[in-house]
Amino acid sequence: MRRFGYGKGSLSHAAEEAIAKWLTSREMESPVFKGDPVEAIDGLLAGVNLDSVELQHLAKKAWLGELLRDVPR
Repeated sequence: MRRFGYGKGSLSHAAEEAIAKWLTSREMESPVFKGDPVEAIDGLLAGVNLDSVELQHLAKKAWLGELLRDVPR
């Protein structure tokens, strides 16, 4: 509050700055893949007995679980 004041939007501004600093402090790594990506994933889901909608819902739940894991309660 000392830095951004008590006005409207100061908390948002502080959060934006904190996230920007965190992103710049992390070393951004680009995944490097050599070869044909289609061949790499060919057959990986062959044994899965779920349709695409069920897989999307499971992926969403998994993503949210990972995302919210580090959020203090």
